[in-house]
Amino acid sequence: MEQTLQDMKILVIDDSNTIRRTAESLLNKLGCKVITAEDGYDALSKVVASKPDIIFMDVMMPKLNGYETCSIIRSNEEFNDIPVVMLSSKSSFCDKAKGVVVGANSYLTKPFSKDEILEQIKINMNTVKDESAPLH
Repeated sequence: MEQTLQDMKILVIDDSNTIRRTAESLLNKLGCKVITAEDGYDALSKVVASKPDIIFMDVMMPKLNGYETCSIIRSNEEFNDIPVVMLSSKSSFCDKAKGVVVGANSYLTKPFSKDEILEQIKINMNTVKDESAPLH
């Protein structure tokens, strides 16, 4: 069954209010239901409460960083199939490799654009159908 962007629940986790609000605004305009969290602990409770379709997660956060949070999500059978896209201003091979090791599906370098977010959703949610916003 194909899923449209309007059907999607997307969790955006970032300790930067600016990044959270920017991503939320972009995704809301596409019709997505957006849930936000400001750190890994906040995110874990929201994953359990909402079971999002995809997660965009900052790497560098206080308390519980993105790598640790992703690893915890992957260790839980109920949530380990949720695609996780790591967000970071770091773009080295080592940073990306660490994301893969903890189970992230993709890695997006900040700052990101609407098209880059859409592309990550399409890549990671291969059943998503978006008729409203082509990537051209």
